[in-house]
Amino acid sequence: MGRVRLEEKQQEQPFKSMSLKERAAQRRGIYLLPNLFTTAALFAGFFAIVQGMNGHFEMAAQAIFIAMVFDGLDGRVARLTHTQSAFGAEYDSLSDMVSFGAAPSLVIYEWSLRGLGKLGWIAAFIYCAGAALRLARFNTQLGVADKRWFTGLPSPAAAALLAGMVWVMDASYQVPGGKVTWFVWGLTLFAGISMVSNVRFYSFKDLNLRRSVPFWAVLLILLGFVIVSIDQARVLWGIFLLYALSGYAVSIKCFLGQRQKQRAIDKLDT
Repeated sequence: MGRVRLEEKQQEQPFKSMSLKERAAQRRGIYLLPNLFTTAALFAGFFAIVQGMNGHFEMAAQAIFIAMVFDGLDGRVARLTHTQSAFGAEYDSLSDMVSFGAAPSLVIYEWSLRGLGKLGWIAAFIYCAGAALRLARFNTQLGVADKRWFTGLPSPAAAALLAGMVWVMDASYQVPGGKVTWFVWGLTLFAGISMVSNVRFYSFKDLNLRRSVPFWAVLLILLGFVIVSIDQARVLWGIFLLYALSGYAVSIKCFLGQRQKQRAIDKLDT
């Protein structure tokens, strides 16, 4: 037994003698499980681009929503299995740029904005650039930002805003993109600018899914699944449209609250 323990200590000694930089380098490996989900999200985004170029806009929109599901799973799987890595973080950002930056902008351009000429591709580019800037800012603020809030509209939510509109108009109402061009143009600009704005959006990261909940909460979750299954396109687009507007509603509420406080302070001073 003493010899076995001595051998174990000798094996642990090289790791303990490593510097912090060398220990960090050991965690820069490539873990298969979370990166499989990231690759699936990347594939869904690329598939959306291909389907958009082929004129299959409903499938393209659905592929973007599928990419959102895989994107939400890869980080959670990495945390649960303790397989976070620098490679995984960088790979996830590049995948997000394709799935939630390039894919929605190209799909929306092919579906509706092509007929506007320069105005069309400029709006699509503003959205794509907004997604890139949003991801870059998010990566640089990981250690200092309040986890309860996102600064700017998250790129998956912005992608769902555009993809959901395409899905609803093309599948539910059979409305061609050329008939709602200016509405699409305005919504594309709104999504792109919202991503780089300083408006705060609730992140839902402070929700503890591991704690016990009352029975009615489970019933509400089941009811939510039922409502979504009735009409996936309209319900999902409605949810993300409300989420995109919620940040501005909170900002207006905070602004009005600050004005009321300032008026109260001014009255006390007088």
